[in-house]
Amino acid sequence: MSWSTLITRRQVFTCCLIAGLVLAGTARAQTAPADVGVWSSVMTWPISATHTHLQPDGKVMFFGEFGEGDDPPRRWDPVTNAVTSLPRTDPVYNIFCAGHSYLADGKLLVTGGHIESHVGLPDASLFDAATSSWTRLPDMNAGRWYPTNTTLSNGDVMVLSGEVSGVGDINEIPQRYLASTRTWRTMTGARLDMPYYPRTFLAPDGRLFLAGPSRISRWMTVSGTGAWTTGPSSRFGSRSYGPAVLLDGRVYLIGGGDPPTATVERIDLRASSPSWEYVASMLTARRQHNATLLPDGKVLVTGGSRGSGFDNSGSPVLNAEVYDPAANKWTRLASNTVYRGYHATALLLPDGRVLSAGGRNRRTAEVYSPPYLFKGARPAVSSAPATVSPGTTFSIGTPDAARISRVSLIALGSVTHSIDMNQRLVTLGFTRSTGSLTVSAPPDNHAAPPGYYQLFLVNDVGVPSVGRMVRITATAGLAQE
Repeated sequence: MSWSTLITRRQVFTCCLIAGLVLAGTARAQTAPADVGVWSSVMTWPISATHTHLQPDGKVMFFGEFGEGDDPPRRWDPVTNAVTSLPRTDPVYNIFCAGHSYLADGKLLVTGGHIESHVGLPDASLFDAATSSWTRLPDMNAGRWYPTNTTLSNGDVMVLSGEVSGVGDINEIPQRYLASTRTWRTMTGARLDMPYYPRTFLAPDGRLFLAGPSRISRWMTVSGTGAWTTGPSSRFGSRSYGPAVLLDGRVYLIGGGDPPTATVERIDLRASSPSWEYVASMLTARRQHNATLLPDGKVLVTGGSRGSGFDNSGSPVLNAEVYDPAANKWTRLASNTVYRGYHATALLLPDGRVLSAGGRNRRTAEVYSPPYLFKGARPAVSSAPATVSPGTTFSIGTPDAARISRVSLIALGSVTHSIDMNQRLVTLGFTRSTGSLTVSAPPDNHAAPPGYYQLFLVNDVGVPSVGRMVRITATAGLAQE
């Protein structure tokens, strides 16, 4: 063999080796934690996490499906991974398929419950995480199975829909829970036959906005006995079992339908004449999935099925994906292990991870660490107020002030059946000083209803701080609406 032949072969081998290393490096980059995040191993829990709530103390309360609704709820500690039992309601009733949202004082309002499929209970209770105790409230006007709770500007809660005693027997009359007196106001002027677990949000003008899953959206006046007016129609048809989120006054409807769609729509409730518009579609069509607001202002989607039918576990979507509203772009992320479809839940934890748990007959949970947790040191928060009043400014101490690019306020999650009834994100304006930020609070309680929120600082490469619990107070004068 000549030297020239040997050199040529060595050159070819070297080029192939370099090419292989480049390709391998590219493959590694595409699956690196900083690009796609990391899922934990699967945890086994004693009941399914069909209804899941982040408490003001940073722990997670959850209760289960069908007969498990009679069992004690459980509490999971994200720091220690310990799962402990909580008291049951007193007297005991089945809280499966209830509605739920947080009040201004951090208590969880649980409305309705389960007698059997499509037959609801009129019961209502408050759970106090600080004392691990329940308080029984007066019954509602009739049973509610799959109702939605929406917290209002003054801390009251509007409860809508839910089946009474059979398929299609919807409780058409909303009720407003009056937090100050722990009584109900029956909204006789707002009678409406709507889907159960409707996707409703408090709008920037104080009205209630019904976003879906039906195509026609509506506005509800919440004062007096209420009234509905017709809003704009969405571009897509029914988005059954598709989630919706509220981000800085914009509602996003994400997937859903049967067969599932990948399409996503947005409406800006702050506009003078709001209308629905398509934005970038997900990379995969889904239904029975969950959407979770992240500290960096993006929307994480987990779980669901891409197949037709109610809950097609034969066509699972295991990879997560994330939407960047600023870039109008979806990015594929790492895949989890267990199909999370019907009855699965997901919510944001104070450390920036996302809990994904439950599903029909699935007593397991996984935790997702998004890519931002692998991009460097986290911003530190040295001081922050415990309470904040709307329309004011406040100071946050941080040694990383020069690098902070975003301040996010995210309401505590309270999620079931692909809907988070308490989730919203408000981006706060701020100015930097040495060692601190001066932050503008939400302008009013329409933008941020009173209650507990997670406050996050996000640096210039998208890494969030650990969330700090902050309570937004109620503005005087709203109680008489």
